[in-house]
Amino acid sequence: MAVTIHNLPEGMAVGVVFAAALQGAEGVTLASAVAVSLGIAIQNIPEGAIISMPMCAEGNSKRRSFLIGSLSGIVEPLGGLLVVLLAAWLTPILPYMLAFAAGAMCYVVVEELIPEASSGEHSNLSTIGFAVGFVLMMVLDVVMG
Repeated sequence: MAVTIHNLPEGMAVGVVFAAALQGAEGVTLASAVAVSLGIAIQNIPEGAIISMPMCAEGNSKRRSFLIGSLSGIVEPLGGLLVVLLAAWLTPILPYMLAFAAGAMCYVVVEELIPEASSGEHSNLSTIGFAVGFVLMMVLDVVMG
């Protein structure tokens, strides 16, 4: 549920960038809108996996697990479409919505993922994975501006 709640404002962020590009906002191009969409799409892969993999491990079929993991992100295109259609009204409150999305994801990470990743015999792999992901995020931030 937290990932689904987190995905709605992500879709809205994509919608805002596309709406700004369509309206010719200064500094917002179609290329930047595509870059934001691509970045969010890439980070949605592990988000879907954190839903699908435990479901599969609990005995659900791979197909059913994948479907439910994918459905958690179905709200993103809806959020994007909503913002494109209602850009004039929703754009001013988008920072608050994004803060809510970030807070929901931070809660999930702190409450569920960090304790789980820090337990067991391979806890060093999760730490290394976190570090690699953080470095990749920073490189992409610098390269994409």
